[in-house]
Amino acid sequence: MLLDVQNLTITFNTKNGLLTAVRDLSFQMETGETLGVVGESGCGKSITNLAIMGLLPSQAIVSATRLSLEGKDLLSLSEREWQRLRGKDIAMIFQDPMSALNPCYSVGDQLVETLLVHRDMSKKDARLESLNLMEQVGIPAPGERLKAYPHELSGGMAQRVMIAMAISSNPKLLIADEPTTALDVTIQDQILRLLKDIQEKRQMSLMLVTHDLGVVAQNTDRIQVMYAGELVEAGLTRDVIHHSTHPYTAGLLAGHPDARQSADKTHKARLPSIQGMVPNLRQRPQGCQFHPRCAYAQDKCRLEAPKLTGQVSCHYPLPGSSKIC
Repeated sequence: MLLDVQNLTITFNTKNGLLTAVRDLSFQMETGETLGVVGESGCGKSITNLAIMGLLPSQAIVSATRLSLEGKDLLSLSEREWQRLRGKDIAMIFQDPMSALNPCYSVGDQLVETLLVHRDMSKKDARLESLNLMEQVGIPAPGERLKAYPHELSGGMAQRVMIAMAISSNPKLLIADEPTTALDVTIQDQILRLLKDIQEKRQMSLMLVTHDLGVVAQNTDRIQVMYAGELVEAGLTRDVIHHSTHPYTAGLLAGHPDARQSADKTHKARLPSIQGMVPNLRQRPQGCQFHPRCAYAQDKCRLEAPKLTGQVSCHYPLPGSSKIC
């Protein structure tokens, strides 16, 4: 077992009182596994990642029955211990590379700094390794790119630099938080192929966080679906994609273009959407968090919160018929 998360709850102490962003989240990851995490914005995906990385602000209150990496209790780490672990054993690719990279330093300086912090090597060796990393992630003319500043790179090149920095210390777990959000479709495919290739070569675990169910369908072993800071469905990718049983998951799948194209060969039908929005976390609904938007909600859903049973958290799970081709 590489990563073990049990009953993770994340609460923020704000001027307007306590706000719980993630509630009783539990999941595990094995070595070499790819886990896809999906859900709308505001469902707690990125907050969970930051908790695993130890990057939440001081006003965050993180509690869990267990939060461990290879048996090491992450909740008990001091800041100095986090600094040794973060970037070395756990690395993260952030959503926007242009805001994650420091605009005041060249790409080479930032890569070298990462290597000097986490690996025992001289500055000369770190520069050679930086060049090697740039080549590994497919950046043309890597020697020239090392001298460039972030604003001189395209979005795709900047994302490749972020990947090079993330894998520089050969992490055991790589968290890719929306790694293709700002990229066009062609570059998205290149980045995803690159991540899978690096994962296979290095035998690292990959957590792929995205809004795109098509991406997780093609690139992950397991999927977990989050809604309002809670886990609503999880399982093997093929099972969740082809036989989803939670109404929220089914709604996400039905709104994917590939699902509509398989049902309507003329491609003229309007894509269905889930009505409403993710609830305000300060005014959570009673019972099931999804019931105000659910076409299948009954009185029990409005009064009693469901528990995760097997792979789904729903009082009245669907028979399972959603599909993305």
